[in-house]
Amino acid sequence: MENISENDVISNKGFGIYIHIPFCKQACHYCDFHFSTSLKKKGELIAALCQELILRKDEVQGIVETIYFGGGTPSLLSSEELEQIFETISKNYEVSESPEITLEANPDDMLSVHAQSRTIFENYKTLGISRLSIGIQSFFEEDLKLMNRAHNATEALDCIKEAQKYFENISIDLIYGIPGMSNERWIENLNIALNLNVPHLSCYALTVEPRTALKKFIDKGIVPAVDEEVAKQHYEILVDETEKAGFDNYEFSNFGREGFHSKNNTAYWEGKPYLGIGPSAHSYNGKSRSWNVANNTKYIKSIAEEILPSEMENLSKEDRYNEYIMTGLRTKKGVSLPKVESEYGKEFAEYLLKQAEDHLHNQLLILENQSLKVSRKGKFLSDGIASDLFWI
Repeated sequence: MENISENDVISNKGFGIYIHIPFCKQACHYCDFHFSTSLKKKGELIAALCQELILRKDEVQGIVETIYFGGGTPSLLSSEELEQIFETISKNYEVSESPEITLEANPDDMLSVHAQSRTIFENYKTLGISRLSIGIQSFFEEDLKLMNRAHNATEALDCIKEAQKYFENISIDLIYGIPGMSNERWIENLNIALNLNVPHLSCYALTVEPRTALKKFIDKGIVPAVDEEVAKQHYEILVDETEKAGFDNYEFSNFGREGFHSKNNTAYWEGKPYLGIGPSAHSYNGKSRSWNVANNTKYIKSIAEEILPSEMENLSKEDRYNEYIMTGLRTKKGVSLPKVESEYGKEFAEYLLKQAEDHLHNQLLILENQSLKVSRKGKFLSDGIASDLFWI
């Protein structure tokens, strides 16, 4: 096992654990995350996840405040496999009395027939899972088929209604900017979600990633190209509709009712430390970032030899400043000028204000309570604005 230096130890009071589950029933046409559609090594992989948790327990000093199962498709895990992971965490880490524990799930998995009289939702509650993030993506059949989702529109509705019998803290994912999706259909998608009284929405523009089926279909003319202007219109509709419904747009893609903001994701945006467990998972300790190999076989083999299969990058002051600008501008809180000056120096604060001048003049940025925030006008351009403020 690699030695861990004092500089690599997370010493903050609280941190998060992200666990990557790299399995899916089938490949969505737009997805470029690391996953496998073969479940042959699922048992070995779960054992390796638990072993990595044990190998890395000395990296952290503090309390686990959030645990997040992402993927891939975590809802493909059995209750016994999830319990194995939870037991490993509880034996090796100090966990807060009421951690936010989120599990990403697909409708078709949770509506499958499960053993005994207990539903999958009852099992999740018993295990301590407190929040479900359900990958709906759309309530319309044509959109789901284009994306090659494993569930259908009926299952999308049924799953949410069934989950609400057991969970209050539910988030659903929706995708906008899909080729062929009109403004009217996007509004109807949102209205279905809002009428179901789901307290949190994560909404993303469809992006065309290299080496995906969607990219090939667009290149061959089978599917129309994604229209950025349509996506911009959909985002403006999203902001309007959620605001009318009493949702807080606390981060560019995330909308929640009071008390239902994601604690896990908020910690990422605020630069808090986290351990990333599993193949392709990233970790951050405030000074450096590391990431595991994105290969299940290599990951399992390396962990079996008690070698962490990861690479690490030490972050310079400039790197950390740029990351704060990128994440800060995506959030409702914005970028704090006093924080920039105290953590990075007066030179960085002066540079930031100088770089922001044109965007302030054009009302894409606003200066409020000593924080730079993206205006309503500039929201859809936030990534581009951030790059203009980077220290090059």
